[in-house]
Amino acid sequence: MPRSPLPQTSTTPRVARGGTLILGGGYAGAHVARRLGRRGATIVNPTNFMLYTPLLPEAAGGSIEPRHVAVPLRTMCPHADLLLGSAVALDPELRTVEVTSDAGRFVVAYRDLVVALGAVTRMPQAAGLAEHAFALKDLPDAIRLRNHVLRQVELADAAPDQAESRLTFVFAGAGFSGVEALAELQQLVAGALRRHRRLRGVDPRFVLVDPSPRILSQTPEALARSAARTLGRRGVEILTGSALASADAHGTTLADGRRIDARTIVWTAGVGANPVAANLGLPLDQRGRVRVDETFAVSGMPAVHALGDCAAVPNAATGELDPPTCQHALRQSRRLVKNLTGPAKPYAYRTRGHMAGLGRGRGIAVLGPLRLRGAAGWLVARGYHLMALPFAARRLRVLADWTAASVFRRDVAELTAVGGGR
Repeated sequence: MPRSPLPQTSTTPRVARGGTLILGGGYAGAHVARRLGRRGATIVNPTNFMLYTPLLPEAAGGSIEPRHVAVPLRTMCPHADLLLGSAVALDPELRTVEVTSDAGRFVVAYRDLVVALGAVTRMPQAAGLAEHAFALKDLPDAIRLRNHVLRQVELADAAPDQAESRLTFVFAGAGFSGVEALAELQQLVAGALRRHRRLRGVDPRFVLVDPSPRILSQTPEALARSAARTLGRRGVEILTGSALASADAHGTTLADGRRIDARTIVWTAGVGANPVAANLGLPLDQRGRVRVDETFAVSGMPAVHALGDCAAVPNAATGELDPPTCQHALRQSRRLVKNLTGPAKPYAYRTRGHMAGLGRGRGIAVLGPLRLRGAAGWLVARGYHLMALPFAARRLRVLADWTAASVFRRDVAELTAVGGGR
């Protein structure tokens, strides 16, 4: 086959539409572009969609069609230009950013630069973890994990003597993502096993590991205990105060020396700021996040702003840095757009609550002074996520998925054309 020519750098700088260049099309960046409206913006992003990551566990578990948690950026931000690619260089004096893509290299000039690069999965330097653990941070991760889990059920059916290890699933990280992913995949496995006569009487093993003294450490202790009881009644083993020390193709060893034979290890124990921020020469804190003031301005770089998971955003209402959640990214985007189009004011926001689904019909939720659990918590969690999705059409698609999942058995087909199991 003839070799493709190397991408060429455009010698004539493009000008960001409306003067605003946004690096990153995730929840924060996409909402900045959307709220700028007809003023326009140019978004630089490796994909053409915004991913609503809180619903990734349900996409992996089969409750939701995976593409329904991805919103096309050109639909969400109709007045913005989209440049598929990644930023590789920043010149704050000339106010230009160099972008590389499959179409070539481009120089984009801006009046205001918004850095919203998001976060990436952060794994510790434990032997074998990066090679053998599954992450759950983007859409291919969800599809790959789903395929792998379903494949383990099939392989256990083919060789029942291997069923114990193939049907053992270890989840590292007992925060919202880890608990929700475990609950969803446990129900996926339960649904798949109904179709396997050879595996009747075989109980899958789900293990939740976290170094904290309890699960869901961000929630009130009473709700966390309630969630632990719910998971415990479903047979989940909760190992708090422990962590993964190493992993291999046949299992994992914990820091206390215990060995768990398992073919599936899922890492949901942490994220880190996107390393692209460091490559651009932006000032970073000790965790790799972009340093900004209370108006999102990056120190020493005029007209450069940062928000979302890649930034250390001080919250004037709490006196602390914001956590990396979609709820806070949305409020940050609202304040930043007002600062870009009017007098700059400090960002201040108090969280309205948080919630977690624990599988069909069970959940927990904090809404101001209210503490909800069981069916009420589950309904609040689903209602919040439904309203956080842009566009009625997307909401109706997700609602239809949920309705179908509540009436019919879960689909256990692999999506191998998109991302096969390991």
